[in-house]
Amino acid sequence: MSELAVRTLTGILMIAATLLAAVQGGYIFALLVAAVATLMFYEWTRIVKGWGAVWYAGGFLYALLPALGLLWIRERDEHGLYLLIWAFIVTWATDIGAYFAGRSFGKRKLAPTISPNKTVEGLTGGVVAAAVFGGAWAVGMGLGVALLALGPVLAVAAQAGDLFESGMKRRAGVKDSGAWLPGHGGVLDRLDGLVPVAVLTAAAQLLGLT
Repeated sequence: MSELAVRTLTGILMIAATLLAAVQGGYIFALLVAAVATLMFYEWTRIVKGWGAVWYAGGFLYALLPALGLLWIRERDEHGLYLLIWAFIVTWATDIGAYFAGRSFGKRKLAPTISPNKTVEGLTGGVVAAAVFGGAWAVGMGLGVALLALGPVLAVAAQAGDLFESGMKRRAGVKDSGAWLPGHGGVLDRLDGLVPVAVLTAAAQLLGLT
């Protein structure tokens, strides 16, 4: 099986499991979020080993804040599930759009010293995909026009989260944060974009923008 096929199959399974837990909500979703946050913190501690206590404390917040954000979004009100899925769609669309746009059209390096494979064209593709698919979901579910503008902004934030984790791995001299997910690496490798999206979506909800 090709690397792309493995990556795609793993991605589909992860998306299906995530959506099933999100729809169930309650303890099932909370347990999934807690388990993932624990794995994130574990991988973080392996990457920053020897970097000092501040990095360990930062990793705790890095895993905790998006976990709390996701739970807050899901359980806040009757629109929580739709907003949660919107956050997922924006993150996934950004990742997928950037991947295929970068492979097809990528020429200009986005941050060559941090992540040589990322391109400006990939970022653009990710932002466009997030705007289109996130916007379609927001309109279809009646989530409000504010999300039409917020989607592209969070797509950029998702890419920034990806670059942040890439910078950490480069400093640590490792290719992946783990090997749990065939074709994707570790949990941090897969969720680095969701971290800022979850936190910022929860903040937007708190501010009454959604």
